[in-house]
Amino acid sequence: MFFAEGRNRTEAVNTPMREILRHLDRWQRQSEEIALATVVAVSGSAPRPSGARLLMTRSGRMVGSVSGGCVESDVYERALRVLDDGRPALARYSGSDEEWGFAVGLACGGVIDVLIEPFAADVAWQALRAALEADHSVALCVALAPEALCGRRVAVLSDGVCVGGIDASLDAAALAAATALLTDGGSVVFEAPWHGGSARLFVEAFPRPLRLYIVGATHTAIPLCRMAALLGYRVHVIDARSLFATDERFPDAEEVLQIWPDEALDPGTLDANAHVVTLTHDPKFDLPVLAQALRSEAGYIGALGSRTTHRRRLTRLREQGFDPAQLARIRTPVGLDIGARTPEEIALSILAEMVAARRGRDGRPLVERRGPIHGDA
Repeated sequence: MFFAEGRNRTEAVNTPMREILRHLDRWQRQSEEIALATVVAVSGSAPRPSGARLLMTRSGRMVGSVSGGCVESDVYERALRVLDDGRPALARYSGSDEEWGFAVGLACGGVIDVLIEPFAADVAWQALRAALEADHSVALCVALAPEALCGRRVAVLSDGVCVGGIDASLDAAALAAATALLTDGGSVVFEAPWHGGSARLFVEAFPRPLRLYIVGATHTAIPLCRMAALLGYRVHVIDARSLFATDERFPDAEEVLQIWPDEALDPGTLDANAHVVTLTHDPKFDLPVLAQALRSEAGYIGALGSRTTHRRRLTRLREQGFDPAQLARIRTPVGLDIGARTPEEIALSILAEMVAARRGRDGRPLVERRGPIHGDA
């Protein structure tokens, strides 16, 4: 976390775009002059990924982080100059750059490019905000180079509509790059031909929010809901037992539903961003939910219980016509093997497996990994 001297302060780290927009709205109402810094490219090891943001005001208020504290002071000084002249700037920081030395460079040895721009609520930003508020996927494309284009942006909506624009000869390339990212999210920097040379563009996509459906308002469900919400999941707790499924027990949930689980889950709405976890051990709850989840495109299906319990589940599900490939989607015993005993540890184990499954990892210790820690290999 970055703490600047004096009145400068950071209110959050790893701040999601929705939170950034919330602070932007508040600060605009307070007539603040605002600058926005975004990590647009990362090479080697770096503390923050592409898309990390630091929101700053001339008065010294800050939200977010672009490096975890390594370069924020310099970014803020540059932001003040950007606010003075009204033009975006692209800064590169390197752990081996002698110009910055140890005090300002990246201690991890990587290289990051940071776009620093005066914030303006243009039509692209307004479209981005509206899509995020409606839980629709959306992408934002920003020009980095040449200087004449730097800071121009276009938002690409889930239906392919573009709002705003960079340049008539570049918007089609931006649309293609954004469309490729809309389902799974992520970011990319690419070059496209422009007026006999090339333009460099940054695209970041924001897919529909991750959703977690917890079936069974048990003791484990409480920390699982809380931890998942911290990771950005929209959590839905489902249990027909009104004594357990209450807002008081699950203040971090998007909704708490006191209905039978199979009534709450619609296979048609469970896409790859949906995660379903049953915690009841009770077949009258588990079986209908697992059947609904298996009929869907849910990205993760987990069920608490022993192998013996699960064998009985599989028998019943096979009788309903599910084949071995479909049944293999159910993760039981749910979670990674971390020796979990308490409800909090079990919740951590489940969440760790959910993240590993979404990222295509096997959950092994990082010390055993070969190659870059954050790479795909």
